[in-house]
Amino acid sequence: MTGDDDRASMVGINHVALTVSDASEAEKFYTGIFDCEVRGRSESAVFLDMGDQFLALSEGETDTDEHRHFGLVVDDLDALDRRLAETGVDRLNTGGFDFRDPWGNRIQVVAYAEVQFTKADHVLAGMGLERLGKSESALAELEAKGMAPDGR
Repeated sequence: MTGDDDRASMVGINHVALTVSDASEAEKFYTGIFDCEVRGRSESAVFLDMGDQFLALSEGETDTDEHRHFGLVVDDLDALDRRLAETGVDRLNTGGFDFRDPWGNRIQVVAYAEVQFTKADHVLAGMGLERLGKSESALAELEAKGMAPDGR
């Protein structure tokens, strides 16, 4: 953390999630106009890689914002959880770490150590976050793509 208080630091955007009526058609559209790789698929979603970030396209009602969200990377999930509780913000029952801001925007939060999203060492140092590291599973994801940090 960069400050003296007990708040999580925002590190970056992990992903953006959009609702589409047909994941297969969305995959064809996006891969037809962008040079990108498919990170993964489920029965009703497709995930398109953007280096160490991704675009999630999930089937659902396209006239609702129920599933639209952005994935925020933080340094300390526990600090954020405490802060949400202190400010009366409830987490959503999604199986992940999701909540809504006062305007209804859904925010999904992931820990920097657990995801492939990576900031350069000099950027982390400038943010006061040079102590952040990666879990073995996150390093394996990066390594599989040829994006592992030096020495890995």
